[in-house]
Amino acid sequence: MIQAGPVALIRKLRWLYAPDPVMAGYALRTTFTSLLALGIALRMELGSPQWAALTVWMVAQGTRGRSLAKAKWHLFGMVVGVISGIILVASFPQSPLMFILLLAGGIGAFCMIGTFMPGPASMTNYRIHGMRASGFTYAIVSLDGIADPHHIFSIAMARATYILLGIVLEASISGLFQLGLTKRTRHQLASTFEDTLKPALTAIADILIGKDGAMQNVQGIFTQITTLGDQVEFAEVELGRRDHAGDHARAALADIAVLLARALDLATLMRLPLSQDDMFHQEAEAIRDVFLKLPARLEGTETMSALLADLLALRRQCRQKVVIDFNTAQPDDAAREAVLRHGMLQQALVELIDALRMALSQFEASRHPEAHDHFHAPIRSYRDWQQAITNSLRSSVTVFGAGLIWICTAWPSGLTFIMFVCIVCSLFSTLERPALATQAFLRGACCAVVAAGILNLALMGKSTTFEMLGMWSGLAMMIGGLAFAYPPLTLPAVSYNLFLPILIGPSNQAKTDEITYFNTAMPLVLGLLYASWMYRVFLPYDPAHQRWTMRENILRDLHRIADGSARETVDSVVSRNVDRFVRLMTNSGSTPSPVIQAYLTGILSGMRVMLNLLRLQAIRRDTRLVGDASKALSLVMGRMSHFSGRYHGHYGRTLRATKLAILHLRTCERNESRPRERFILIAALTSLDVIATELDTNRVFFDANSPYLDPSVRSEELESTG
Repeated sequence: MIQAGPVALIRKLRWLYAPDPVMAGYALRTTFTSLLALGIALRMELGSPQWAALTVWMVAQGTRGRSLAKAKWHLFGMVVGVISGIILVASFPQSPLMFILLLAGGIGAFCMIGTFMPGPASMTNYRIHGMRASGFTYAIVSLDGIADPHHIFSIAMARATYILLGIVLEASISGLFQLGLTKRTRHQLASTFEDTLKPALTAIADILIGKDGAMQNVQGIFTQITTLGDQVEFAEVELGRRDHAGDHARAALADIAVLLARALDLATLMRLPLSQDDMFHQEAEAIRDVFLKLPARLEGTETMSALLADLLALRRQCRQKVVIDFNTAQPDDAAREAVLRHGMLQQALVELIDALRMALSQFEASRHPEAHDHFHAPIRSYRDWQQAITNSLRSSVTVFGAGLIWICTAWPSGLTFIMFVCIVCSLFSTLERPALATQAFLRGACCAVVAAGILNLALMGKSTTFEMLGMWSGLAMMIGGLAFAYPPLTLPAVSYNLFLPILIGPSNQAKTDEITYFNTAMPLVLGLLYASWMYRVFLPYDPAHQRWTMRENILRDLHRIADGSARETVDSVVSRNVDRFVRLMTNSGSTPSPVIQAYLTGILSGMRVMLNLLRLQAIRRDTRLVGDASKALSLVMGRMSHFSGRYHGHYGRTLRATKLAILHLRTCERNESRPRERFILIAALTSLDVIATELDTNRVFFDANSPYLDPSVRSEELESTG
């Protein structure tokens, strides 16, 4: 136990003394590029050459696709920010309060626009980064220009030159180290699909045999699908968008999510009485065997057409067995009920196979894209105005407060303080938990302060050449690059790499002395402390409120789908709810596990109810469904359309209407002799049974009379309050 501490510390420092070779190459390449940008800026005798080196670290990423995507959006953000900064200074050169007010408003506007950008609200979403770069550039241009408004255009062009220099150098040099990129990228797309499909098929195989814990495996796969889907965008950049391989890969991952949703429907139906018999167990075992062997067949030399043909034959077998049951006379009602249950399970198996066939077809299209393909699968985004307004207000008020501090105290370094606050607000206000990100950013900034202090006050105190500057600062940057590759240190490393060039403050005219160093380090630390405090006291992240809002939106979606006002598709329903699922898992924090698990189960249950409502809507449009069956479905849709997410007592009536519709459709199915019409009725009964089961087993989630979902409350108490 005595050696546990030192051993653990040594293992934590493995990123430094035994780094991953690829990421070590990234750190070395980026360090060299940033020093080259710094050297060129010094050679051009630009006033603030540190911004060129800083831009390289802001743009550089571990892969070519990430770097190019971020560089493109950073360049766009720079142009918007420069223009906005010039307009701000030109409009209010001698009105400090109005200047601060519009500076805060501009930062807030960029954060609001960034919130609506497609993709996840993460640091790897480079569309959002474009708006972050706009706010970042807007702040540094206007804050430098307000001190000398007569030269605002020259100042803005100088800042744009630094940023453009860093972007061009990083994009050019990173391209020199990417040999055989297209081939590797296509292989990566294939590996992405296979790495997701294999655990998905394994989880489905466990569901088919009723294995305990299979549902838990499905939850982890949804997170993996979201993560890998985010990476497809960068593969598209590396391929140069010569074809639609990325679109097909994104669609294939989405189809895997649909496949898992169909598997969860099957699991729900398997729990119903009289649903499983020896015949179903044999079929489930045969399908399970096919699914488990599929990944190995994909990796082999077998063609995709052969795989799809086998799945199509399997689908026909499921249909054929239902037809045989139709033509077999049943001795009593119990036997007929068992046949109906068997037909419903066969329907679920058919949909499972169809979803797998769609996923494999999209995968094949991503591996071998056609020459004149026009397929498009956009990156979906599900933001709301409430979140956008919250992000905007949070950043605006924080920046305005920093401006008031400067105006009231007349602090000589107040503009530097505001600049660092603006940088933090631009970078983190679009995140759902900015306080945690700012805290990690503060740790990295403190490390940069220490490193810059050692460099400025000791190692480079007597240096007079760029070679000495490059040697010592390059060593410090290299450490930051290695830390960036270690996931627990990624965010602190970003802060370290971002602020280190500013604190070093290289210049042709003078060295960074003690006073200059402390007048830069103190506003930096105080600015980050102030921003972190503001994120905790003004509109702080509330996990309970986020969960209730998410639940309210799910109930509202049920209402919109049932009344036909929402133009939803299977893909949009699955992707939206998977996004909710992953956001809840990511932001769970210190919330007790039972609460999170109950909400996760509720989200997946809500997704399945939505999917089956979509199917019922399609069945209602079928002209072959008439009489009592059509009226029963209309009643269910009418009751479900009252789900609004507010405190109304529509849950019990909706559940009763669903069970009543099931009884009516069973009667219709018993009296129907035509096979096609019976298939339609079985499909409707399958959806209704899934809906009824989910509403029944997840009452605490769906019953809006209970606004706060707490699994610690006993079910008897919940029923007494419902």
